[in-house]
Amino acid sequence: MTLHLSLAREEWQACQRVGAPLCLPMPLDRWLQRAAQRGQIQLVDRRTGVALEAQWHDGSVWAMVPAKPLSGVFRIEVAPQPAAIRLRARRDRATRQILLEEDGRTVLQYNYWTVERPDRQAQVSPENRVYSRPRSDYIHPLYSPDGAMMTDDWPPDHPHHRGVYWAWPEVDYRGERGDLHALQRVFAYPTGRYRVTNGAVFAQMEAESRWRWEDGEPIVLEWARVRAYRRTAQGRCIDLALFFTALKEPVLLARRGTSLYGGLNLRLASVTNQQFVVHTEGQQAWAGAFGVFPGSELPAGLLIFPHPGNPHHPPQWVQYPELNWLQPTFPASGERYTLQPGKPLALRYRLWIRPGAVPPPEVWQAMWLAYSTMERGEEG
Repeated sequence: MTLHLSLAREEWQACQRVGAPLCLPMPLDRWLQRAAQRGQIQLVDRRTGVALEAQWHDGSVWAMVPAKPLSGVFRIEVAPQPAAIRLRARRDRATRQILLEEDGRTVLQYNYWTVERPDRQAQVSPENRVYSRPRSDYIHPLYSPDGAMMTDDWPPDHPHHRGVYWAWPEVDYRGERGDLHALQRVFAYPTGRYRVTNGAVFAQMEAESRWRWEDGEPIVLEWARVRAYRRTAQGRCIDLALFFTALKEPVLLARRGTSLYGGLNLRLASVTNQQFVVHTEGQQAWAGAFGVFPGSELPAGLLIFPHPGNPHHPPQWVQYPELNWLQPTFPASGERYTLQPGKPLALRYRLWIRPGAVPPPEVWQAMWLAYSTMERGEEG
């Protein structure tokens, strides 16, 4: 079977330049499906004969693009042996949280079940203890390529900050206001429904949560997907896909004062030689935080790419360097986004964990192009 890539030449070259994952939407016949379930399919380049380990998931074939000259035309074959499962998602027995790992090393931890830290209370000032609340539904820790912790959780200055998380400071329901960001009146609770995927190309977890009003009535159904791809010399991609649906009545989401923070939030660890970069030009939008993270002597960066299919794209960027805080906001300034029953809001982002200092503009642009192209055929 021969596959012709739908990518334009410049998009294919972008994937090669940054080592981005490749997605080919394609249904497989039963014979190939059985091979795929055994981890035994590969993409073979027509011109060079280079074979790429592939992973089939939800109707698409996935592979990591090497920095080699390839024709961009592949045939799919059954590999002689199953590919090694290098990336795994599993529930940790000690913490009960979900780990994404590559070759036995933790890439990130998704805190699905409620996290309580009574040991942190003494470090929080009395006026801030109202925000020092149990929390769930967030990523921490997230690790750099050399194993340094890149995120912070429960910092004394803002104890409600929690690694990488998606939350809004103004959540309106039936004329009343809660604050999912600061853990006031509305909270995300796990339903216990989650699933994990392992493979040669990526591992992912998908988890369902319900937002509850005053710890009681469920008002929003959330489905979160966190996918970590195999590391390359250029770094590691982590894709987030977040879906929110009002359950009974409309729920309004807004940033603080409708103009400040809210949306995808990133509270980073304290960074030496910190540098933030933000860019918006037309539909192209990206940002990154760079420096030397605790536990490392080498510079690294956490780059953020909002998907251009998100509502209200491009986002505004909010940064508080003194708090190690950077984020793409949602919704637009002055807006309150209405979640409706039966109409999910979908938000997608790519995090690129990259060794080294700030890359040149053409590298950012290549990853943006690779990501926006890939997601056209990947609805999740």
